Amino acid sequence: MIVKMSKVEIVGPKGLLEEVLSFIRETGILQIEPDTIGFIAKEDEDYIKSFLPDMNAVKERAFLEDMRRKIDDLLNLLPEVTMRESYLEPSKILYDLTKTLDLHLALYSELSLRRGAIREELEELRGYERFLRGIESLIPEATEIPDVELIGITIRDLEAIAQLRIELSDVTRDRFELVTTSLDDGTVVGLISVTEKDVEGVRRILSDERFPEMRFPETFKAYPFPEKIRYIREKTSGLSNELQTIEAELERFACGWRPIYTKVKEWINERFSVLSATAYVFETRMCFIIYGWMPKEKVPELKEKLDSEFSGRVILEEKGMVEEDLERVPIMLRNPPYFKPFELFTRILPLPRYTSYDSTPFIGIFFPIFFGMILGDAGYGLFLAIISVILLRVVRLGRTVRDAVTILLISSGYTIFFGLLYGEFFGELGHRLFGLKPICIERRTAVIPMLYFTISVGIIHILIGLILGFVYALKRKTKSEAIVKFLNIVMILFVLAFVASIFEILPKFFTKPVIIAMLIIIPFLFFLGGILAPLEFLKNIGNIISYVRIMAIGLMSVLLAFTANRLGGLTGDIMLGIIVAGLLHILNIVVGVFSPTIHSLRLHYVEFFGKFIEHGGRRYEPLEKKD
Repeated sequence: MIVKMSKVEIVGPKGLLEEVLSFIRETGILQIEPDTIGFIAKEDEDYIKSFLPDMNAVKERAFLEDMRRKIDDLLNLLPEVTMRESYLEPSKILYDLTKTLDLHLALYSELSLRRGAIREELEELRGYERFLRGIESLIPEATEIPDVELIGITIRDLEAIAQLRIELSDVTRDRFELVTTSLDDGTVVGLISVTEKDVEGVRRILSDERFPEMRFPETFKAYPFPEKIRYIREKTSGLSNELQTIEAELERFACGWRPIYTKVKEWINERFSVLSATAYVFETRMCFIIYGWMPKEKVPELKEKLDSEFSGRVILEEKGMVEEDLERVPIMLRNPPYFKPFELFTRILPLPRYTSYDSTPFIGIFFPIFFGMILGDAGYGLFLAIISVILLRVVRLGRTVRDAVTILLISSGYTIFFGLLYGEFFGELGHRLFGLKPICIERRTAVIPMLYFTISVGIIHILIGLILGFVYALKRKTKSEAIVKFLNIVMILFVLAFVASIFEILPKFFTKPVIIAMLIIIPFLFFLGGILAPLEFLKNIGNIISYVRIMAIGLMSVLLAFTANRLGGLTGDIMLGIIVAGLLHILNIVVGVFSPTIHSLRLHYVEFFGKFIEHGGRRYEPLEKKD
């Protein structure tokens, strides 16, 4: 339901403005209105103006913005640690903390940069070490050639090695050796040994054939291959020790100072929230004025709190609403626990206007019914109910997923109910195992009765929508729209009477009077609703017929269930039959969850809500603390 809202005005001395805004923020129930329309009378506009902060407030804002930026920079440098609660009052240490912040930022920025550089260097050294460790066993054999130059390569295409050997043979006149091996990660590497005068020619071939050469930094390039490994290991050990020292220092600092800076940042954010709210405040020479919206039921509570907190110096007054206010009143939805999860579907749509209806209860009532009518298998419903209960009790779910699972649990109850009415438990398996029989109709064979049933549901649903639309039009005092809605209701009832008389459900003599009555009403539709009014009536008839989808999609589901059991029986093997039938039933359940959901929502959004819900409301966004 849409919560009833009140338009309020809060007045107090200018000196108390920030305290009042902070207090309002703590309560979290007032949405401040930045516009004066509907609040300030024409004759009062000359001495009531937008609040203008003084230079001190401007300087404070600039100071806080700079400090928050620096705190963010510092916190980004520090590791995440388990934080203790800081009991320091930020407002009392703020200015003293400024110089300390600059020192900390300079020191730990330098440490953080060094940490990054060490990590990059270690990663590079480990790459070299992996390569050298892989070819270490090849080095003694290769170094038997006098004046040898060793070149390490990475081999991406094993088939290209043969061609590489041919080209190396041409360049070096067979004075080379190429040996290969695989590293731990599967990379194939090679070691080429050639005389010093052939090195440049070999490197040109490697470049042309795209064999990446392992090039080493200048710092240890001059070392022979065996010495490179020892050098890298010593260098890695030294850098690892330095990295551990830096990380220990950063963690020590984070444990001591991160809680303080985090609390100061939170205080600055709260302060900004209050300072930003002053932009929506108005003032006279002596007073501030805050206009806003809040739930009507909370007005006495806030009035009492303001009076107690500020000793009667701040006054809250409830203002009367005028016609134009109804377009600007923020919308707050509140529903009982059963309907609350269905707000998930309401959030898909724009908010309704303040004078319209909340769509949540209607979805909460009709969506599970349509879902159950379509899926309509007690076995499937039981399976979905068990899965839903397990997810709700065992798994930690976010709000959206939890709402979806709760809706599925409710819908599974209706699925079990309609499954018993249809006599379905995993298709006809219930009949075979424990003699389950349809209480009403068997969907697989009673297609025409199901057709009548679903169209009847459509008639009831559309008529409810038109009746609500008629009531809404009366509330808005749009008489012509109300009459058109009423005539549409009457026309649908006349069409039903006409069809019933043709099929002799009603006496035959009803046919002519009904036709005459309809012909009389049609001109009134033209006159009151324009040329589109009769088309709107035809659209309503089309909407009713579209409810046949409940029967059609449900029939597809039950036939697939019967097919699954039949195919499972044809396998001739119990275990194989259970597997085949089980997989098909699981597929049917998955389709049976998504398809009824999509089509049930379509019946609401397209056929039903358009009759009586008017969208375009503003979201209720009170001034409050953010988590």
